[in-house]
Order: sequence, then structure tokens, then C-alpha cells
Amino acid sequence: MLVLLPPSETKSDGGASGPLDLTTLSLPQLNEVRARLVTELEQLAGRPDAAAHALGLGKGGDAELARNATLRSSATRPALERYTGVLYDALDVGSLTKAQRAKAYARLAIGSALFGAVRAADPIPAYRLSGGSKLPGLPTLAALWKPVLAQALREEAADELVVDLRSGTYQQLGRVPGAVTATVVTERPDGKRSVVSHFNKHHKGLLARALVCTRSEPADIAAVARVAGKAGLRTEITSPTELLVFT
Repeated sequence: MLVLLPPSETKSDGGASGPLDLTTLSLPQLNEVRARLVTELEQLAGRPDAAAHALGLGKGGDAELARNATLRSSATRPALERYTGVLYDALDVGSLTKAQRAKAYARLAIGSALFGAVRAADPIPAYRLSGGSKLPGLPTLAALWKPVLAQALREEAADELVVDLRSGTYQQLGRVPGAVTATVVTERPDGKRSVVSHFNKHHKGLLARALVCTRSEPADIAAVARVAGKAGLRTEITSPTELLVFT
């Protein structure tokens, strides 16, 4: 099973590992695009006004530019520890046992505007680049990633079930046909349902944690629903590939 997580805008600083080495990352077929984007971000960091516009930087933007300016020289740490925020708080990597962390490294991958996708254990630096960003002089990120990312993800998953928890922006960078997706909804007393935004990341984090911690190896959407149920999540299967998760 391969579980694809979305990245986050917020990232931890520092790290105990050496500088970025693209040859150590998973999905090496993505390295040509990765190298191009790393170079572009480093160069763009030297043009603060252009960078602020392209990256949507506001207050605190200087710190983000400093990260991008040192992409090839700053310390790295496992991707699963680099990303922070609501989803990763719910996943709560710090509380995983040694065996559960090993499963997280084996089962989780994270979408990335800069790296396309990385495995949870891949060492990466802190950076700023969003899926919807448009870098000066370059095609859109979707145009850069689509020709290589979808195929790379299919090869990475092989014949395993893929559970794609990425947001729409990151799914558009490289879709995985047949992947199970999760939509977080709320249900009112009158039975009406609506897609939620506030609890979306939290519940996807809880689902990801359940899929990491389970001893089973889900092979279809029904098995994913059973794992979620055992973790206390209420779900409903609406199609062979779509799972509703209720708040």
C-alpha cells in the first residue's frame, strides 16, 4: 500500500543530515525536473520582489527566501519530519513506535511542488514553493510535472493499492488512476452533507495514521474503510475509489 499525503506550507527548520543530494531521493526519474526547480528557486531568491510575487510571500517572506537561497547547502531531515501543520499534527509521528515508524517510511509518500513526490524517509531541506506557484520564465508546475510524475508514481506503487490524500492542486501534478481518494464531509441532523475545509486536514491525518499503524495490508477500498472504522473514523464508500470520511 502506498499512501500519498499532501505537503504543507509550514515546515520545520534545521535537520541532522547533510545538504540536499538528489541522488538519495526516491523516484530518481524525477531528478531532472527537481534539479531545474532547485536552481530556479535559488536564483529567484536573489530577486526579492519577483520572488515575493511568484511565491505569494507576505510578512516573514525574508525567512522563506533565505530557505530557498540555501536549498543545496542547508541541513536536511526526513520529509515526514520536515512538514508540519494540522494534518501532520494528527498523524503525530513523534508518538509512533519504532515498528510503526518503519511502516510509515514504507507506506507513506508526500506530494511536493519542488520534488514531485518523496518517500517519508527522504532527506529534504526546508523550502517554499506551492503547487499553484508560477515561476518566472517557466511553464506551470503542472506542465513540468505531468509528463513524469504520474508514471513515476505508478512505477513506485507497482501493483499496490494507492490511497491518495493529496489536495486537488497536487493531484493535478500527477494523477494515479484507480487510487482511493478520501473526501471529508460533515452531516447535519437533517441528513444533508457538505464538504468541509476546517477539519479536512485533521481527518486525513487521522486516516493516514490509521493506515500506518494497522497490521493489515489493505488491498481495496473496503479494507481501507475497515481500518478507518477500527480507528474510530466513520466512513462511507460512495464508489470503487471514493471514501467519505465524516467529521
